[in-house]
Amino acid sequence: MTTTPDASAQPDITEEHAAELLISWDMVEKTASRLIPAGPRMKPSEAKAEVQALRQAAADAVPHVHRITGIAAAEHLGEDLSDVRVVDRAGWARANTQTFRQLLGPALHAAARNKPELAQKEGSAGQVLGASAAGAELGAILGYLSAQVLGQFEPFEQSRLLLTAPNVVTIAEELNVERDDFRLWVCLHEQTHRVQFAAAPWLADHLRGKITELSASTMAEADSLPERIAETAKQVRAELQEGRRPGRKQLLSAIQTPEQRETLSHLTAVMSLLEGHANVVMDAVDADVVPTVKTIRRRFNERAKRRSPMQRIVRRLLQLDKKAAQYKDGQSFVSRAVELVGMDQFNTVWEAPEHLPTEDEIHDAEAWVSRVGLKKLSDTGAQTFGG
Repeated sequence: MTTTPDASAQPDITEEHAAELLISWDMVEKTASRLIPAGPRMKPSEAKAEVQALRQAAADAVPHVHRITGIAAAEHLGEDLSDVRVVDRAGWARANTQTFRQLLGPALHAAARNKPELAQKEGSAGQVLGASAAGAELGAILGYLSAQVLGQFEPFEQSRLLLTAPNVVTIAEELNVERDDFRLWVCLHEQTHRVQFAAAPWLADHLRGKITELSASTMAEADSLPERIAETAKQVRAELQEGRRPGRKQLLSAIQTPEQRETLSHLTAVMSLLEGHANVVMDAVDADVVPTVKTIRRRFNERAKRRSPMQRIVRRLLQLDKKAAQYKDGQSFVSRAVELVGMDQFNTVWEAPEHLPTEDEIHDAEAWVSRVGLKKLSDTGAQTFGG
């Protein structure tokens, strides 16, 4: 005889309480703070001038994004900088700690409610150690990234654009490029993200829902992970003995359910679109907008080839190079789609979730154009970015 658990018997765990049970957010902040590298030495007057210059660059970038993309929502965004924050590395880490806490909150809540023993063991050595370990891991990631990220648009609980002043200064000096040009070049990318979410006001909730769906599902399936890995390993050994090579999808099935793979594929496609679109805008500007843009592009790309062995290891662990490759695919998708249908038709991508490309379509812009029902332009009538 099967019995149904009494929902009323489940402990009343709030989302805030659940987040603390599984991740020590205090440990996140402490670890990140301890690992954040020191920024460039600047006099207070120099730091103030840098903040003002970055805010001005953020304002100056919007009209160019509007001209290049033709997105109507961009028209007056440059007049309101209330959601533009110039931060130091510690400020960036704190902001992202807050964002992670908000994004993971629903998933952590669901995981804690599915494991009532967590609340019963609150304060035990195991519970405290587990939450601290998770907090230290996330804090270490944020500490590393705090010295890498130039800017970031956060569309969720409180929409804001973060510009990390010490990193802009450091990389501009490292590249030995014109500081004003570099600021504007960076802001073109970040303000494009701000414009994207203004053009698609539904997109933030859509992404948040998918992130919650994936993270909650992953946590719920965690207990069955060892069994799935063991079963997959058994299948792989059998195929190898038969002289067959296991497929990548088969190996992924050990750690992801079909539903999880579908959600992750969707998120990958959307992030590739957003980053690829912003990269295309950056590359659409010419010397009339950013006089030294060719030098900046060349030196910025060359910089990636000079990473230290430790940086390469960390990037590999965080899969940053894989993400960069996906964003390059997104850039190719946007460029090809605009070539096929022109800017006005391409901008239908911001109208509804069903207009977003799939991961397969990121590699096949023609398939996206056909599915959405857009009309191709003639070769002579094609409109390109900045055209």
